[in-house]
Amino acid sequence: MGDTILVLDAGTTSTRAMLFGLDGTVERLSQAELTQHYPKPGWVEHDAGEIWDKTLACAREVVGEDAARIACIGITNQRETVVAWDRDTLEPLARAIVWQDRRTADLCARLKEQGHEPEVQRRTGLLLDPYFSATKMRWMLDNDETVRRAAERGALAFGTVESWLVAKLTGGGHVSDASNASRTLLMPLKGAQFEPGLSDLFEIPLATLPRVVDTHGHLAETQLALFGRAIPITGMLGDQQAATVGQGCLSPGETKATYGTGAFILTNQGDTPPTSDHRLLGTVLTQRDGQRRYALEGSVFVAGSLIQWLRDTLGLIDSAAETEELARSISDSGEVVVVPALSGLGAPHWRADARGAITGLSFASGRAQIARAALESMAHQTHDLAEAFAADGRRWAGLKIDGGMSANDWMAQDLADILALEVERPDFVETTALGAAVAAAVGAGLHPDLPAAVHAMRGGVRRFSPAMEASVREERLTRWHRALAGI
Repeated sequence: MGDTILVLDAGTTSTRAMLFGLDGTVERLSQAELTQHYPKPGWVEHDAGEIWDKTLACAREVVGEDAARIACIGITNQRETVVAWDRDTLEPLARAIVWQDRRTADLCARLKEQGHEPEVQRRTGLLLDPYFSATKMRWMLDNDETVRRAAERGALAFGTVESWLVAKLTGGGHVSDASNASRTLLMPLKGAQFEPGLSDLFEIPLATLPRVVDTHGHLAETQLALFGRAIPITGMLGDQQAATVGQGCLSPGETKATYGTGAFILTNQGDTPPTSDHRLLGTVLTQRDGQRRYALEGSVFVAGSLIQWLRDTLGLIDSAAETEELARSISDSGEVVVVPALSGLGAPHWRADARGAITGLSFASGRAQIARAALESMAHQTHDLAEAFAADGRRWAGLKIDGGMSANDWMAQDLADILALEVERPDFVETTALGAAVAAAVGAGLHPDLPAAVHAMRGGVRRFSPAMEASVREERLTRWHRALAGI
């Protein structure tokens, strides 16, 4: 057996391949940006063919001539994004509809008006929101003739991104791991597979959906031709569940927050399916031999994508790293508040209709104030979630953070200050990929279990302690709530 793990990390803005050693070190990395398509306000699409082509190219670059060293493959991915493809040709039938897309808001509203949300939430842990996969599938069937015709002739396959990658890697396998399947609105938290009653509610033919499998174990095997040998796929996790594993949040109550394109907070709930009275989400964390661990989740739609928008659309900054320098250059944001609802508001507000706002502007406001306010909005949104978790009886004792934005020391300290909690950041912040490597290593038998793998692979951490005066914190939060009320 080889001594390295190939991780395929298909994110929202880029896809990459990483080669991990059994101690968690990264030997090689290759990354490629993904084209973002915005055909209408609130619509976000990806080219599924591009996702596959660039993922394969990155994988081949890091594997090189050393395929014999690859013991196994782990996959992690942007969740909820829907791909439709032809089972026979394995070609995509339409652009993928991305998790950020809000085009099905009206359908979700109708289903709520019909009284379906309480039962859907009870069974799936999720709310009726365009974020999740089922209404995206319904929209494709209703509005894309190519997808509809494929369904009529029995050739349509629906899946989330990990399912799409496995289909291409294996030459036609149609599976989805339990962590991703739990984000679709089509699988009960206590159910082993996609469920007819839920598929009937959204009018999704059950035959178009994949088979649900474990998150780690022997899940599939690649085609011989791709890498010169068949390589077992032994780990698959949605990106936020992968980050939770990579952060070592393996005991009930442990909490992590990932700041990537969006921001996602998960608290381990053990083997009890979680419920929420404050519009948080229940989700499958891991599954092995059919046995599940669960998490309670709060999802923020806009985090790093806000910084990307400041850079690419507004031209206010040249790089994401510049935001830390600008934030440190002033003592406060000059009353500027950014509400980053560029694709609606996620938990705990769940307002698909909300749009972004910048308030408190004056002639004294400039690049630095807006950049600092953008970073401050990360702590503000996280504080809203902390309050919701506490109201559900899951008050955080501390917070482990990761993701690209967490490398910003100013933001990490601001989180500690606004939350009044110790914040812990690993030295290796790309814990999404690490979590996929951990799961794959256990699935392949390279480590005996998840705790042992995390112990061997996670590495060191840095801690940030709160230092802000309570009056400053309250003033910040008051302005934030005032800005929220105005959108």
